[in-house]
Amino acid sequence: MKRTRVVEIIILFLTLAFPLTACNAESVQATATPQPSATLTATPELPTATPTPAGCQETQGHFEYQEIQTTLMTHPLSMRVYLPVCYDPDGEYEYPVLYFLHGQSFTDDQWDRLGADETLDRLILAGEVAPFIIVMPRESDYMSNQWDSKYGPALAEELTVWIDAHYRTCTDRACRAIGGLSRGAAWAMRTGLIYWETFGTIGTHSLAPFRGDFNEAPFWFKKIPEEQLPRIWIDIGVLDVNLDAANTFEMRLTKYRIPHEWHIYPGTHNEDYWQAHVEDYLRWYAESWKERLKS
Repeated sequence: MKRTRVVEIIILFLTLAFPLTACNAESVQATATPQPSATLTATPELPTATPTPAGCQETQGHFEYQEIQTTLMTHPLSMRVYLPVCYDPDGEYEYPVLYFLHGQSFTDDQWDRLGADETLDRLILAGEVAPFIIVMPRESDYMSNQWDSKYGPALAEELTVWIDAHYRTCTDRACRAIGGLSRGAAWAMRTGLIYWETFGTIGTHSLAPFRGDFNEAPFWFKKIPEEQLPRIWIDIGVLDVNLDAANTFEMRLTKYRIPHEWHIYPGTHNEDYWQAHVEDYLRWYAESWKERLKS
């Protein structure tokens, strides 16, 4: 048994015996997985502009509800689009976009209910993150497997194009992130790696990988130029039923030297866990766009 696996087993045993605090939970990530060089995922410098129009008095962003007909899906693709505080469709500032995917049996309101919009409002108003748009698409047919479903391809090939055509967005790959929880995390990982030219950042929360993606992943890795590897985050609760599957996928990333972050936190596979980490997630996505903050 490799030393890293022994360390992981010891860590999980100690975690179950002695509940982790938010502080020492990070030590699990640092100890369990040696990280490949971070120099491969340096964030490219992006053009900046003043993100908040002068004189704006708004204290919160707002949602728009959209529905489009794609060529890949037989039914319409509906979504919520969160527009941040003082969103200016005619200004010079071009907004990054996070495509935030819900879990199986849930709908496009999940991240809204978990407080993603209120949390981002607060961070933007405090000047801690650059304003960005959040698109929350709905997966209507969440029982299909990843090969039969056209949800992922429709997001990458058609929804991103539609959003860029209808909102004031930054269209550079580095300005576009895809993330999700549970089944949505599986879609985010699969879609983000296959469509690496579209998404510069991939976030997976309580990753429940699709069966078969373990074997397909190495082929995806080989197609991505080393200097274009996306930023990748995986987190999961120590009591999550998908911990072994997520850990197996993480080991695949490590084996092929794909830079990523791997976090094990207290908790299980439920909304209490995701809600507790919404701010952590949004801050991490926003790190890609910190150079866009301009006072």
